[in-house]
Amino acid sequence: MTQTATDPKRRALGKGLESLLPSKPIQQPQASAQHVPDGKPFEIAVTLVDRNPYQTRGQVDEEQLAELAQSIAATGVVQPIIVRPLPGGRFQLIAGERRWLASQRVGKTSIPAVVRQVSDEQALEMTIVENLQRADLNAMEQARAFERLSREFKMTQEQVAQRTGKERASVANYLRLLRLPKEVQGSVERGLLSFGHARALLSLDNADDILRTATMLLQQHLSVRQTEIYVQNLLNPETRPPVAASKKPVQDPNVREAQERLQRNLGLKVRIEDKKGKGRVIIEYSGIEDFDALLSVLGSEE
Repeated sequence: MTQTATDPKRRALGKGLESLLPSKPIQQPQASAQHVPDGKPFEIAVTLVDRNPYQTRGQVDEEQLAELAQSIAATGVVQPIIVRPLPGGRFQLIAGERRWLASQRVGKTSIPAVVRQVSDEQALEMTIVENLQRADLNAMEQARAFERLSREFKMTQEQVAQRTGKERASVANYLRLLRLPKEVQGSVERGLLSFGHARALLSLDNADDILRTATMLLQQHLSVRQTEIYVQNLLNPETRPPVAASKKPVQDPNVREAQERLQRNLGLKVRIEDKKGKGRVIIEYSGIEDFDALLSVLGSEE
């Protein structure tokens, strides 16, 4: 920052990390990338930074933002934000949105930043990865982030997994959340339903059943395990016809437990037909995403 007359005693008291760390003079951002110190922190005006259009976080926790603002007011911004240059001398935020917002909240006129020369695709990837690493995204935000990588940059699930450091099956499971009714997605986004609840609901066949079950489990505050059991009972209702009229043998409890375990692990409808230790396992899927996720879990090579 531009050197201004300050009381040396005040600096010596350590009122903030910014007063103790050497700083560079403010450099006026230029439209041409060759005039920007790529990879090295330097101070830029907060008003020259534009919000990241690829930001995957839909909501900012106001309490956490207020705490961060207090910290920045006391010690300054310790970790630089990451930006990329834009035409006209402006910058686009890639990572560090909360630091940028908190700095504005406490009246900071400049903020330390690292400039990266990256493409749209790289900017989106960096934003997603940074948020995933910080666990800032809820399940629906992660699902939409993966979907956006896939849609905008024509990536396969395998490529998305490689770019973000996730397992392919995990990416597929998050993408499946986008098939939930909008009302249920909203409950997941607000933290009323967990990822585990959502996965259990996806075993149901249609949106009406999912919405009705989600409403019930919210009213009764069911755990994930209770939800799984409830859904399995819906999929495989217990019938107790008279013995003489029953044509379907009672399922062995061990086989039933194995069937339910497979359904929980795969997130798909599973049926085991067993006759004295012999039979077949039937796995139902309703789309290519389910099929890809199943192949990934089973260890199939492309």
